[in-house]
Amino acid sequence: MTSDNDRRRGLLARLRGRPAVRSRGRRRLGAAVRLIAALMLAGGAYTVFAPGAQAQDNPPLTGAAAEGKALFDVSCTSCHGRNAQGVEGRGPSLIGVGAASVEFQVSSGRMPLARQEAQAHRKPPVFTDEQTRQLAEYIQELGGGPVVPTGDDLHEDGNIAAGGELFRINCASCHSLGGGGGALSSGKFAPSLHPATDRQIYAAMLSGPQNMPVFGDNQLTPEQKANVIAYIQETLKHDQDPGGFNLGRYGPSTEGLAIFLVGIVALVFASLWIAGKS
Repeated sequence: MTSDNDRRRGLLARLRGRPAVRSRGRRRLGAAVRLIAALMLAGGAYTVFAPGAQAQDNPPLTGAAAEGKALFDVSCTSCHGRNAQGVEGRGPSLIGVGAASVEFQVSSGRMPLARQEAQAHRKPPVFTDEQTRQLAEYIQELGGGPVVPTGDDLHEDGNIAAGGELFRINCASCHSLGGGGGALSSGKFAPSLHPATDRQIYAAMLSGPQNMPVFGDNQLTPEQKANVIAYIQETLKHDQDPGGFNLGRYGPSTEGLAIFLVGIVALVFASLWIAGKS
């Protein structure tokens, strides 16, 4: 009898415990359903709003930059790629070079490049000043970088004497003391400064084209850059060569060659003449 009562009590206890087990199972199932619904909701929200966030990361181009992009797509993509990220073996990436680099290369006719050589040569520009500005604005908005100050006269307040000292320290070793340029290694050369404008000289100092080092504002302040430009424009370009023929202003190499060819030949003929008379 006792065992029958124990069995009944155990059965009743198990029956009472089943709702609790079912309740815990329902709670777990409900939590899983809610978690799945929350994940689906988050995924849907990301799908809806992600394109908007991406559009904000790539803001639309301004009017000048949009015109520059149209020019770039027609004339520059074959070497620099559709997104200006460069093409291996043809042209480097332009991301981060800034408007200064574009202005120097395009306004001096070095770009578009006629053919692959050791160095780009100066030639008549293909683009107008307005088109050059548009291309520069496009590259600037695409990746940022150094920018040339506004205006065409960038040396109005420059100190010529201070600029001459800076030029002799930083520039004369390549461009020669007269600014006529000079030969470098591997078929490269430092170009003559005589045809360069204020903006081209400033842009070259900011961008460091080809073998030229970069003279950023940490190396030469804007005031010092104006001094260098003032010396080039007001002294080197207006020097009347009081010592005589300038021999291209290439420095002692041409002078030594001229002395050898003229002087030695003159001495030889003088010696022959004296020998013939004696």
